[in-house]
Amino acid sequence: MRPPLIDPFGREISYLRISVTDRCDFRCVYCMSEDMTFLPKRDLLTLEEVDRVATAFVARGTRKLRITGGEPLVRRDIMSLFRSLSRHLASGALDELTLTTNGSQLERYASELAACGVRRINVSLDTLDPDKFRAITRWGDLGKVQRGIEAAREAGLRVKINAVALKGVNEDEIEGLMQWAHGLGMDLTLIEVMPLGEIEPGRIDQFLPLSIVRARLMERHTLDDDPYRTGGPARYVRVRETGGLLGFITPMTHNFCESCNRVRLTCTGTLYMCLGQEDAADLRAAVRASGDDALLYRAMDEAISRKPKGHDFVIDRRHARPAVGRHMSVTGG
Repeated sequence: MRPPLIDPFGREISYLRISVTDRCDFRCVYCMSEDMTFLPKRDLLTLEEVDRVATAFVARGTRKLRITGGEPLVRRDIMSLFRSLSRHLASGALDELTLTTNGSQLERYASELAACGVRRINVSLDTLDPDKFRAITRWGDLGKVQRGIEAAREAGLRVKINAVALKGVNEDEIEGLMQWAHGLGMDLTLIEVMPLGEIEPGRIDQFLPLSIVRARLMERHTLDDDPYRTGGPARYVRVRETGGLLGFITPMTHNFCESCNRVRLTCTGTLYMCLGQEDAADLRAAVRASGDDALLYRAMDEAISRKPKGHDFVIDRRHARPAVGRHMSVTGG
């Protein structure tokens, strides 16, 4: 056993989010520009290199791996990575292997994901209105996503719906989205817009504080605080009328950094110690410089020694530019 990764504030790093691609088959308005330029293939870690880095983190105490994108399931041969990483579940070194997806490819891959030991997934879905869904995603097909969700549920995967709260877009649908999700036995997590990357609409026009959403829901529902945690930043309530869990991720109105146990690896091998900071470490160079992992472990230690206490997200009229220049699709959320 190698020593765990512990940051300067005494937080043990037990959760690694891995973006396997910056590409996506959607162009969600809060995430990407419509005309995106994607990375050339030569800049990406191979799936074998992704496995090597993930395995190094597992050896240093990571208990949860989440595969993200872009849209992770559009990467060629992606299931080979899930099959390989599943060995850490079998050995007991890893508690959970999961992913966040837009659901577009779930109909194809749900059964295979379940066979690889994936038990729980997050599906990003902001509306149940087909026209509005197309407007938000620019390219998406709601029917295809709903079929994917059903395929996941039939495969035995526990599905959690993630919805970004968008002012003037889906704020009137949140109650209905919650009732739909809870009616199918799925939890729902609401997320505030984050200032990542340049996009066409201004984020001040998209931003809807979840404190307002919660207050509106409390006019019609009883929300009881619940201790349930998934290892991420969401804080949950149990909705008494539906019996389901409702999560709130509030990077803007409530900084959730005090218990952060997460770091994020991009598809290029760049490790971000904080979603809301630009500081990063190049793990790709360490991986490609040597066939053993000594350099990689050294790079990981040096990176974690720089993990900041928290982010500095701000959205208001005085801060028109994003907090960081990279798009959410690059870091994987």
